[in-house]
Amino acid sequence: MLNQSVTIVGPTASGKTHRAVCIAKAIGGQIISADSRQVYRGMDLGTGKDLEEYEDVPFHLIDVADAGDKYNLHRYLQDFHKVYDGLVKAGVMPVICGGSGMYVENAINGVRLPEVPENNELRAELQDKTLEELTAILADMKTLHNTTDVDTCKRAIRAIEIQKYYLCNPEVASSSDKNICKPLNSLVIGVDIPRDVRRSRITSRLDARLKSGLVDEVRSLIRGGVSPENLIYYGLEYKYVTLHVLGQLTYDEMFKQLETAIHQFAKRQMTWFRGMEKRGTKITWLPYDLPDDDFTQRVLALLQ
Repeated sequence: MLNQSVTIVGPTASGKTHRAVCIAKAIGGQIISADSRQVYRGMDLGTGKDLEEYEDVPFHLIDVADAGDKYNLHRYLQDFHKVYDGLVKAGVMPVICGGSGMYVENAINGVRLPEVPENNELRAELQDKTLEELTAILADMKTLHNTTDVDTCKRAIRAIEIQKYYLCNPEVASSSDKNICKPLNSLVIGVDIPRDVRRSRITSRLDARLKSGLVDEVRSLIRGGVSPENLIYYGLEYKYVTLHVLGQLTYDEMFKQLETAIHQFAKRQMTWFRGMEKRGTKITWLPYDLPDDDFTQRVLALLQ
């Protein structure tokens, strides 16, 4: 069967958005973002939206939630499938682009998660437990394939809440079983960038975004009613810049700690993509420094 879409993955600062735009132009496609933070309005510099890079190519799932909101995988998959199905039905090829491996992998695997209601009684029961205790509880309920569910107490409690709901409602759980999901027929392309080049780009880009007004963007979000706690929850740029704005970090401390955190994040992204390959997703890696025409032509040839 011919591919119905193209997916571009890669670590932060690999240039994947530019590649996605070039491919979308070549095939008359539209881009579906798979970035867990670019969904938020007003969080522009810190998430690297670079909207001018899209030029006249239509894009989706950027600026679809208010800053301070807690957008999640469930909401993303609902929004993603609505957009994806609509484009395919209209005869337009989607170009999925993003570095949020969990979003990408679940989307192209065709996962459609059922709505799981809040369990306030369970939340009250778990609220005083440590992250280690919550992780142990979740590990007794399911195999932990990654640490995304347990990187904060809030996420761990939500993961436990979901698993408990599934245990009590097995017919609902079966609808989210990957064994019965229909994977998308998508050509997955990875942007392969050497570690040293990636690190250099991350540092240069961070410096440029700070000089462009990232600190002022965070101050504006706080003045607009977004709590510092919520900004810290989003991590990376918003965590460290918020700590600087609150006077808890000097500018130099912020820069150094944030730079290290982004390097670690890029490494985790690559770990996820390698894990996707081990779990059965075929990713064709192309060099980051291929000329635009060569990169695009190689993707078009793979689509044939």
